[in-house]
Amino acid sequence: MHILQICPRVPYPPTDGGAIAMYDVAAGLARAGHRVTVLALNTPKHHQPATVLDHLGPHVRLLTVDVDTRLSPLEALRNLLFSELPYNVERFVSPAVEAALAELLAGEQFDVVQLEGTFVAWYVDAIRRLAPGVPVVLRAHNLEHTIWQMLAARARNPLKGYYLRHLAGRLRRFEQQVLPQFDALAAITEPDQQRLRRLGCPEPVVFVPAGVDLARFRRDPTSRPRPRTLFMIGSFDWLPNQEGLDWLLREVWPEARRQYPELELHLAGKNLPERFAQLQLPGITVHGFVESAAAFMQQYELMLVPLLSGGGMRIKIIEGMALGKCILSTTLGAEGIHVKPGFDIVVADSAADWLDYLGRYYHGRLGAADIGQEAARTIARLYDNGRVVESFLDLYTILTPARAPAP
Repeated sequence: MHILQICPRVPYPPTDGGAIAMYDVAAGLARAGHRVTVLALNTPKHHQPATVLDHLGPHVRLLTVDVDTRLSPLEALRNLLFSELPYNVERFVSPAVEAALAELLAGEQFDVVQLEGTFVAWYVDAIRRLAPGVPVVLRAHNLEHTIWQMLAARARNPLKGYYLRHLAGRLRRFEQQVLPQFDALAAITEPDQQRLRRLGCPEPVVFVPAGVDLARFRRDPTSRPRPRTLFMIGSFDWLPNQEGLDWLLREVWPEARRQYPELELHLAGKNLPERFAQLQLPGITVHGFVESAAAFMQQYELMLVPLLSGGGMRIKIIEGMALGKCILSTTLGAEGIHVKPGFDIVVADSAADWLDYLGRYYHGRLGAADIGQEAARTIARLYDNGRVVESFLDLYTILTPARAPAP
């Protein structure tokens, strides 16, 4: 098969959930002998040379189009007053991308076009017009409007809350209008699969989880994590990660540090806002961006995922599980991952429960090592990236017989 994969950013390096999910599918399809053309918006935040995927071999070709998606207060105001498109989506709309699509679809034959997420879903109309009969799949990394609804519900500033609610409403209308236009949708979690069906999306709406390239996340048997250490790693340009860390620092950490004075908290991730990057609290070390998530994770014992808003799947959780880490997460953080609390993960939602589990860990009564071992077994059994690629190929096979013959 020849698959056209349209991405809202260049999917490299695979250091955050979105990039990992897109990169691993392209790499996996190529390893299975299929051709993948990746058309990616080359944004200022994630700008990469067009040769950055060359290491995947001749079956993967990357084409990039420079698009300025930076946030602008003036543009956000103009959008609020004069546009029906959500600002989150409008930033990714580009005539240059549509022109690149037209050139590609006029000159080459594709078996399937796969769009990666809501921010590029707008291009489905152009694809329908330029390549009628080619199946178009949306991979739903998140149901975006639900994230903004959650953020709006907890906003402390009334003006910010109003804007977030307005944005969530626009996103819902956009997703309700555009997502049903696809030939198939691949939800990254089963809860999102049900949400997409409730939104009115016709079948097939399938569940295809994110996977882990187990070769990239092999445990180092010589690595010994430091005792009584906690860590959090993620992309901090994503608002739910900021919200979760703010909650942890405000509601949990002061009392945890008072009761368990030898606890250490290590924070890593890219694009840390200044309030986190300049943190100088006892027991907290801010590492910023780290080159190897796997190496960082293996230095510390208990992984924290204090997520209060969001959708989709936390790929950092399945990476941590693959490395045998015991993970303390909120219910929402673990949503969509086939885990059993107390067996291969620890789940708590209130600050009091988080403190209780941190106390059990501190005093050696949590069974963190055993939970981590079960976590690694769960990932090897259910989330190997090879299984994910097979699921996409099954979906493509269902869609392609209905395709109109080439002229």
